[in-house]
Amino acid sequence: MKLGFIGLGRMGKNMVLRQLEKGNQVVAWNRSSEPLEEVKKAGAEAAKDISDLVSKLETPRVVWLMLPAGEVTDEFIDQLLPLLKPGDLIIEGANSFYKDTLRRNEKVAGKGIHFMDIGVSGGIESAREGACLMIGGSKEDYQKILPVIKAAAWPNGYGLLGPVGAGHFAKMAHNGIEYGMMESIGEGAALLKYSDFNYDLREVFRIYSIRSIIDSRLISWLRDELMEDPNLDNISSVIGSGGSHKKVKAEAHWTVDTAKEMGLEVPTVKLALKVRENSDKDKENSPEGFRNKVVAAMRWQFGHHPVKKT
Repeated sequence: MKLGFIGLGRMGKNMVLRQLEKGNQVVAWNRSSEPLEEVKKAGAEAAKDISDLVSKLETPRVVWLMLPAGEVTDEFIDQLLPLLKPGDLIIEGANSFYKDTLRRNEKVAGKGIHFMDIGVSGGIESAREGACLMIGGSKEDYQKILPVIKAAAWPNGYGLLGPVGAGHFAKMAHNGIEYGMMESIGEGAALLKYSDFNYDLREVFRIYSIRSIIDSRLISWLRDELMEDPNLDNISSVIGSGGSHKKVKAEAHWTVDTAKEMGLEVPTVKLALKVRENSDKDKENSPEGFRNKVVAAMRWQFGHHPVKKT
């Protein structure tokens, strides 16, 4: 397939490189030139602007947006709509709130343009090696872009979960689970560090990462960070809870707010979010500070979120 791709950030650039590696053609555009030049060298066609990108695609066009959630995504959809024709397809890959996705779908559908939402999980590494994709949209559009989906995903790590909005709702629930799991790992690591047994956490988490019940990518990422920095001295104890854009709520806010609307209590997610929001109040060299460092270290490992000290 030939795919238009807008947004070559930490995730987007790697996703384009993988599409090219898997044999799909990509016309790419990005605000900054450096990642655009990199994907161009790998075989992508670089567009001068959004209009040029659209002109280089044959109808029915497919354009994937991999942008920060919020106003930026809306801005580029508004730019695309006058340039696209009925039957063309926009894929929203931003980590968006599902209600924003539903609103955008109504707007786009009014122009005869098709719309899909794809929640992408797995971090920067998986964007390059094969991600987990949670997809919302019609069965017809899903079948149409299956070559793109299979190229982007780890084998069998994808699926159509329902109509438009279903992908980002599933990603929202995923992110709430993630917050709770990371907080639990942080609390356990702090218990170990401040116990009377003088544990070497590198060894503990090496063992945890081999066939234990809690073995996971999160455990392995923490193990890797501990191997490099055993006391996490180079990690800030201020975790940060915001989304990829400073005007956008943390993803777990969406989980908590949606659960409240449904009458569902989610105490684990709610408390994990509260810890992140209050992490700047915890002393760095305290048990709570180390707990926070553990969460921050995992965030660094999978997404290069800005938690490293300068």
